[in-house]
Amino acid sequence: MWIQAGRRRSVFSWEFRDPWFLLLAPLALLAFWFAIRSRSALTFSSLALIKQTSTSLRMWIAKLPALLFALATLAMIVGLARPRTPERETRVSRDGIAIMMIVDLSSSMNARDLVEEDRSINRLDVVKQVFLDFVLGNERPAAGLLAAATGRGRNSSSGRPDDLIGLVTFAGYADSVCPLTLDHGNLANIVKDLQIVTDRAEDGTAVGDGLGLAVERLRRSQAKSHVAILLTDGVNNAGVIPPLKAAELAAESQVKVYCIGAGTNGVAPMPYNDAFGRPMLVAQPVEIDEETLKQVAEKTGGKYFRAENIEAMRDVYGEIDQLEKTEVTELRYLRYTEHFAPIVASGLGLAVLAALLSASIFRRLP
Repeated sequence: MWIQAGRRRSVFSWEFRDPWFLLLAPLALLAFWFAIRSRSALTFSSLALIKQTSTSLRMWIAKLPALLFALATLAMIVGLARPRTPERETRVSRDGIAIMMIVDLSSSMNARDLVEEDRSINRLDVVKQVFLDFVLGNERPAAGLLAAATGRGRNSSSGRPDDLIGLVTFAGYADSVCPLTLDHGNLANIVKDLQIVTDRAEDGTAVGDGLGLAVERLRRSQAKSHVAILLTDGVNNAGVIPPLKAAELAAESQVKVYCIGAGTNGVAPMPYNDAFGRPMLVAQPVEIDEETLKQVAEKTGGKYFRAENIEAMRDVYGEIDQLEKTEVTELRYLRYTEHFAPIVASGLGLAVLAALLSASIFRRLP
């Protein structure tokens, strides 16, 4: 079970945990009545002279101890009703899914073949937007070049608000850039900052290492269901763990792997600067090891998808979204600020003050 904080409630929305104690509120009136009726008695031969005198201010103030005692009684009754303020609304997910996204950052992700309308958009830009749509859903409006190029308005997906999601990237080496988290806002910022590797020493496609690292992160999670979404556009040519060996580890750890082959096969337009430094696109050979990706998915009970353009990419993540549904058994609970202590303390203070005034300034004789 994991918890995610939500929106803070108004501090004025008080409620009572045990409201039945409020039925005792009339006792405060009875306490006031008995206090003012408990008069001392003196014997006079005649009351005619006393009746002719007007009621002085001191006689009215003499009722102050009785009033304070009544207020103390009322405070005690309100305190017993346990007033409290709903402080924070919190989402609780008991049957959520732990999802580790595995994204290829090798130099081939700079190919410009997923958005035909705009060749300035590379494969990674497409993956980043579709990834964020998958995670955030309707919380994130479309923006930037991709929205303009594809005519996309607002994503219709509900996102994955109840799932733990993490991120592993790989090129020549694998790197865990975000642990499994419900803080999807922070995850989105990390995804937006992803960059294709530019150092040749770090370039390559270590598919097996990326999957192996994701499996290790998922294995430590206490979620009931573990899923890895592996996206690559090439052939494993780096790292120390073969993809099929990583698939065996995933199967042993009950991690289901969905594999996505991104981009065209054969040739793809790649950016290139000519001898005069002018940017241009050159067709370069590309290759996706679809057979290995299919075997990885089959070994783990997942599925292989091919995405040759942005529409297909969205369809792939949409299908995965439908296949891996989160069952939430309890959605929200409230944390409260209790006001019992200060109200009871004020009641005791009023009672003590009433007793002191009755024994001193407003003392009655005999």
